[in-house]
Amino acid sequence: MPLAYRTALVLGPAGSALATYLWTAGRYGATGGTILVLAMVVWTYGLIGLLDVVRLHAPRYAAVALPVFLYGAMGGAAFGFQGVFEDIFDQSTDASLAALGEHPFAANLLLWLPGPLMPLSLLVLGVVLARIRLVPLWTAVLLCAGAVAFPLSRIPRIDVIAYLADGLLVAAFAAIARLAADREERHSRR
Repeated sequence: MPLAYRTALVLGPAGSALATYLWTAGRYGATGGTILVLAMVVWTYGLIGLLDVVRLHAPRYAAVALPVFLYGAMGGAAFGFQGVFEDIFDQSTDASLAALGEHPFAANLLLWLPGPLMPLSLLVLGVVLARIRLVPLWTAVLLCAGAVAFPLSRIPRIDVIAYLADGLLVAAFAAIARLAADREERHSRR
């Protein structure tokens, strides 16, 4: 996996973690929301590189996983944009949710359906990585634990669990990127 993909695999979840750190009362705001949107773009790029490697071992999974990841990352970006717009237009959480309630079709397609797909996709990715033995079991477990902790922190907006979820995801993807770098180095020596 090229360096650009490996770097994106670390910077994407790290950017998401930074956006969470900037929460104010469980909301992203303009700065955190902007960082989250950009993090989703970077993370998606890294996931595309990782899925290219996974495709060699699980081609059917990779074919289905890519569009699901893209839709899930779009949902993450939508939550980032929501934070930006709430801040820019000085809207409370209640006002924002009430406004979304007036547009259920858009809210469901852009937020409520794709939002859970990102952590669910990460959970499935962890299981697949363990099954095809592309990473050590502990790395896959870190990824799965972060994926499970993610909605447990985001739905009720619990900072401590959010920091834990983000930390687990950053650690898991940093390990995956490091393992990919080691494979590249071993391959180049041959």
